[in-house]
Amino acid sequence: MSETNTMFCFQCEQTAGYSGCTGAAGACGKQAGTARLQDEVTGALVGLALTVRAAGASGDARRAADDLVMEGLFATLTNVDFDDAELRGLVARVHAERDAIAMAARVEAAPDYDLAALWNAPEDVRSLKSLVLFGLRGLAAYAYHAAALGYRDDAVSSFLHEGLAALADAEAGADVLLPLSLKVGEVNLRCMELLDQANTETFGTPEPATVARAIEAGPFIVVSGHDLHDLKLLLDQTEGRGVNVYTHGELLPAHAYPELRRCAHLKGNLGTAWQNQRAEFADLPAPILFTTNCLMPPAASYADRVFTTGPVAYPGIVHIGAGVDGGKDFEPLIQRALELGGYDAPAGQDGTFVTGFGHGTVLGAADTVVDAVKQGAISRFFLVGGCDGARPGRSYFRDFVQQAPDDSIILTLACGKFRFNDLDLGTIGGLPRIMDMGQCNDAYGAIRVAVALAEAFECGVNDLPLTLVLSWYEQKAVSILLTLLHLGIRGIYLGPTLPAFVSPGVLDVLVREFDVRPISTPEEDLATILA
Repeated sequence: MSETNTMFCFQCEQTAGYSGCTGAAGACGKQAGTARLQDEVTGALVGLALTVRAAGASGDARRAADDLVMEGLFATLTNVDFDDAELRGLVARVHAERDAIAMAARVEAAPDYDLAALWNAPEDVRSLKSLVLFGLRGLAAYAYHAAALGYRDDAVSSFLHEGLAALADAEAGADVLLPLSLKVGEVNLRCMELLDQANTETFGTPEPATVARAIEAGPFIVVSGHDLHDLKLLLDQTEGRGVNVYTHGELLPAHAYPELRRCAHLKGNLGTAWQNQRAEFADLPAPILFTTNCLMPPAASYADRVFTTGPVAYPGIVHIGAGVDGGKDFEPLIQRALELGGYDAPAGQDGTFVTGFGHGTVLGAADTVVDAVKQGAISRFFLVGGCDGARPGRSYFRDFVQQAPDDSIILTLACGKFRFNDLDLGTIGGLPRIMDMGQCNDAYGAIRVAVALAEAFECGVNDLPLTLVLSWYEQKAVSILLTLLHLGIRGIYLGPTLPAFVSPGVLDVLVREFDVRPISTPEEDLATILA
């Protein structure tokens, strides 16, 4: 890493050679200099966390630091912030806040942590510290979404500082880092619960919704990412303007929220998972707003129609920031939509998507579900979900769902569902065999359902006829996996490849203690599960 044109990054599933990106650019399109700046942001956040803890800062005195930690960790997720200028500005803001806290408390400001010390640590220490760091990045993203709606938890914010500070502990070994990894999962569970509360209390309890894939004639805007708050702000500003709004990818479940669905100009969902955006946006006569991950470097065919907001940034792309009151002015985006004019006649794809089977809906039908299991109508539940991606091997998940027994229910979350949510698998006892429970942000709902079923059958979650088959790509998936491990859920099938940052020694622990299972083939895995 001594050369300025060399990077090291192994935080996502699609790293070069399944081991890590080490050249001039990453598989995601991130340049070596950008990767280094993201390491600088992380190192500055560690210094801030150490200073916060030394100063004993809490409450309002720590609020700005909390916000910077959430923003900074979110910005360093895969496919979020590609803009070097934005990253340098973020480092400067972190330093300024660190120094202000140190001065106020009359303590010494901690220096930035050099991420090279982590990357060059002994293999198992590097693996466990990476597990902590990447889990913290996912946790911070969920905390960011909740905070945008005014929901915070001091325990969550405190732990973000605790976890970051632990990265700088050169003496920490597996005896400290493995329990800390599981604590990331524990705190992430609380954070996802907080986000679930924020979403439902703000936008209502999700209800099943049939979402059109076709696009109506006239001006429109496509919103990608995960942020419901930004979507609502845009819907408010486009109301009565003759501009329709369509979701893309992970925002599909937004149509299930009553407060969002009441907006008549929220029309439907365009496209599928994140890795298809270059093809789906190439000839689109409309602007695209990215609110969170996953942004791919925009192709020249549509780069002039891309806008970003929140933690997302890309060089040369118009960024819509928040004002001092937290509001956002989407007028440039709206004017661009009016200029482009949309389609002259209906376009897009035929058919629909069905979403909205959140825990409120599923648990509302709990008696029906329990009776169906007791009567033998439902033999098994499969939670097949997670991140989608471009690398070969992800056809496994569609094949798995197609080959699952006809008397099984498929619960799904996140953009991995686009591998198979076009399938019509019919119903069981009036229940659809495929139930879309929402975004990766909604993983708490799946946990609620599993716990409720275990209570209904008076058994543990691991005793249920339930198997988790998860695909992963980025760091929010890491935090969810750590939550599942914290809950003691065993026998999780994980793919399409195992994380490059998990060393053989750490993998041995995960397999031995938690029965984590790398996927093989749908036929072999189903035979093992059903046996």
